[in-house]
Amino acid sequence: MVNLIWAFLAVTGIIYAAFNGTMEDVNKAIFSTLDEAIMITLSLAGVLIFWLGLMKIAEEAGLLAGLAKIFRPLVTRLFPEIPKDHPALGYILSNMTANMFGLGNAATPMGLKAMKELKKLSGSDTASRSMITLLAINTSSLTLVPTTVIAIRMKYDSADPTSIVGATILATIISTIAALLIDRYFHYKRERAMRL
Repeated sequence: MVNLIWAFLAVTGIIYAAFNGTMEDVNKAIFSTLDEAIMITLSLAGVLIFWLGLMKIAEEAGLLAGLAKIFRPLVTRLFPEIPKDHPALGYILSNMTANMFGLGNAATPMGLKAMKELKKLSGSDTASRSMITLLAINTSSLTLVPTTVIAIRMKYDSADPTSIVGATILATIISTIAALLIDRYFHYKRERAMRL
C-alpha cells in the first residue's frame, strides 16, 4: 500500500510539473539531490553497521540477555495473555532493545517476527490486544541512543551531534507512556462495552 502511495505522489508531481511547465526544475531537483541522497545513505549504513556490530558483541557477551531479564517482568505485565516461555516474548524483548539503541532498521525484523508469533497465538485475522500493545510500544519506542539522528547531525557537521540524546530520552519516555496509557484506556473501554 505504501508503494502505491509513493507511486501516486511521484506520478501526480510529474504530471503537475508537465502541465505547469516546470519539468526542467523537477529534473534539476532530482539530479542535484542524487549525490547527497547516496552519501547520506552510505553514512547511515556505516553507523548502522557499527551499532549492529556492537549489538552482536553485546549479545555474545550476554548483555542483551541481561537486559531481557531486567525487562521480562515489565513485558509479561504489558502482555499478560502471552505464555511466559512463548517465542513472541523473546522477539518483543529484542525489538524493544534494538529500539532503545536507535536501531529501528534492526528492530523491524524482530517486531515482524513478534507479530507473526502473536498472530499464531491469537488464531484470528483481527489484531489481538498484544498486537495492538506491541504496535503502540514500537511506534513510540523508548530510545536511549538515537544513532540515526546522531549520524545525520555528524554528516552535516553539527558542533555537538550527541546533544540530542537528553531530549530524545525525555521525548521518547513521554511518547511511550502516552502510547501505553492510550492503549490501556481503549482496551478497558472495549472490555467494559463487551461486558454491557
